[in-house]
Amino acid sequence: MDLKKLANQYKDELLNNVLPFWLEHSQDHEFGGYFTCLDREGNVFDTDKFIWLQGREVWLFSMLYNKVEKKQEWLDCAIQGSEFLKKYGHDGNYHWYFSLDRAGNPLVEPYNIFSYTFATMAFGQLSLATGNQEYADIAKKTFDIILSKADNPKGKWNKIHPGTRNLKNFALPMILCNLALEIEHLLDKEYLEKTIETCIHEVMEVFYRPELGGIIVENIGVDGNLVDCFEGRQVTPGHDIEAMWFIMDLGKRLNRPDLIEKAKNVTLTMINYGWDKEYGGIYYFMDRKGCPPQQLEWDQKLWWVHIETLISLLKGYQLTGDKQCMEWFEKIHEYVWTHFKDAQYPEWFGYLNRQGEVLLPLKGGKWKGCFHVPRGLYQCWKVLEELQ
Repeated sequence: MDLKKLANQYKDELLNNVLPFWLEHSQDHEFGGYFTCLDREGNVFDTDKFIWLQGREVWLFSMLYNKVEKKQEWLDCAIQGSEFLKKYGHDGNYHWYFSLDRAGNPLVEPYNIFSYTFATMAFGQLSLATGNQEYADIAKKTFDIILSKADNPKGKWNKIHPGTRNLKNFALPMILCNLALEIEHLLDKEYLEKTIETCIHEVMEVFYRPELGGIIVENIGVDGNLVDCFEGRQVTPGHDIEAMWFIMDLGKRLNRPDLIEKAKNVTLTMINYGWDKEYGGIYYFMDRKGCPPQQLEWDQKLWWVHIETLISLLKGYQLTGDKQCMEWFEKIHEYVWTHFKDAQYPEWFGYLNRQGEVLLPLKGGKWKGCFHVPRGLYQCWKVLEELQ
């Protein structure tokens, strides 16, 4: 593959297709914040505002401002979103709601920890862009709340009956691996290192299961043992593969080639495990015992799963030189650009059926916003550029 041509392909798609789409269609210039429910052409089909997607968009434009170019329209976009979040996104004590109506009135209580994690990322990155101490304080306060909630992320909104089947979920330690580096500039060094070590241990020693062939499970018992129930058998290949590039970044940062090698191997294991050998693409959910998964959408092919896989493969190749990473990258790159890219309108499709046909033509909704596509394009562009 021509790496220079590839790097330009990802860069061009980011700067000339995807970012203009969000800048033009998602900003609510009347009430502030962002619309994320956008149809194929970018028309708004629902005006509710989901806090984690608001935070992701603030983060994305702040990050690009910090790392790509000091473009005023990117910073303006991030600031207006953050001001909306600051005013309406939480209960006054930085407990972040799940969703608001268009004007900022709360709709769903703060049951979802990812409202908190993406608010932290948003304000942390924006504090770097602006030097605004208030933004830094919001990020730090929210991060402290996240760590205090680590054992019961949903708090009083947890619907699980206590004491019968206590499980812990992979998503929080996984996201903290990335979050700790995101707000490194705000944290005490010792505190940061302790958080990072805890997260690496959870991801690579607790949820990673050598006895299952080196896969990662989504939920385990609080005692660290495997549990035979729907949740306990769940495997989410996209989550596991995404987490591996976070771990590779940490391995690079900590100068730990052993950690990078293990993360690269898990990436390859999970792709082989999750790849649909009949139709291509990576399954959304699987059951480690081959039982019917509880999620009816288990065999769908999702945008974020495949984009995150591209990042992990490129970083795996860059950091270890394993040719298997580049072989898989070529295969998945082909799948992604053939199936998810909309040839007629900007931005990418998010949801395909098992056969790879577009299931929903939306470009954004309750779960898809301005995040995985642009972040993935940025990451791939930068790694490909460094590989030349």
